[in-house]
Amino acid sequence: MTLDLNAMSRKELLQLQIDVEKALKDAEVRERSEALKAAQDAAAKFGFSLEEIAGAARATTKKNKAAPKYRNPENPEETWTGRGRKPHWVHAALTSGVDISDLEI
Repeated sequence: MTLDLNAMSRKELLQLQIDVEKALKDAEVRERSEALKAAQDAAAKFGFSLEEIAGAARATTKKNKAAPKYRNPENPEETWTGRGRKPHWVHAALTSGVDISDLEI
């Protein structure tokens, strides 16, 4: 099917654009449904439901918090993992001449 876009009016081109966008949305819904069905069939082949597999995948990808590596000697409740920006108390300690290794837990 070949369309001569140069021969079409602006109004026809706008309608074509609307029709194409609708067809793309319909195709995406159809393909998602087909993909879901295929995934459910594949999971069933191994004796699982898709929900069981998806739940297990989410549980294993959960990130753990990093353990603190540094502690504020003046307030032991303040800790820092060594990741991200340095807390104010670390900056203050370093500028006063304290070595970072002295703050390690």
